[in-house]
Amino acid sequence: MAVPLKPEYGPTLGRLLTPWWRRSSRLVQALVIAGALAVVAIAIGAALTLEPAGYSHAGTPSFTFTYRDLYRTAPEPGGYVRVVSRYPDGSLKYSYAVNPLTVPPYRGSASAALPLYAAGYSERLLGRFPAVVLRGDGKTRVNKVPAYQVLYETRIDGREMYGRNVLLLPERPRARVGVEIVMLTAVGATSEVKEAGEVASGGVLLRPLKTFSFG
Repeated sequence: MAVPLKPEYGPTLGRLLTPWWRRSSRLVQALVIAGALAVVAIAIGAALTLEPAGYSHAGTPSFTFTYRDLYRTAPEPGGYVRVVSRYPDGSLKYSYAVNPLTVPPYRGSASAALPLYAAGYSERLLGRFPAVVLRGDGKTRVNKVPAYQVLYETRIDGREMYGRNVLLLPERPRARVGVEIVMLTAVGATSEVKEAGEVASGGVLLRPLKTFSFG
């Protein structure tokens, strides 16, 4: 039922267009309807584009994160998931990958076990990427969960890259199965990242790291 309007507010646009609509041919009416549907489809598509995408892993360990302005691609060999952004020439701009991590049995807390594991991990990293230059390592946190990070620089697709790999275990006693989060940002991709230690402190990698959680 139409809502009654005061005379000073009428007539409505619908009433003004009704005579024209009735005089229009079926072709014109069909074109108008098609145009309206196209506008609605574009609006829905734009809304979906603005919404961040999400990833959920139901295995062991289970984890989730959200991301925006990154696109799913094939994971690293043996990895769970990888999202990237590329330059127009196809070279890598950003990369965020989550891979399995299993540490040897240990005593005490994970925050003490991860630095011990990272010693051998850093050496293996030298053969994993071309021309790796280690820039340091140390404790960090992901959403208040203790973690350990290894910082480096490398070259991929002809571009210099800042690398930051985070080793993370769930917060439970003697947890051994966790994840390796591999993050790469091209040098010059964003003014917020000027060294390896700043990767995911700004730019599009901030969201997936900030929203990462186990369970």
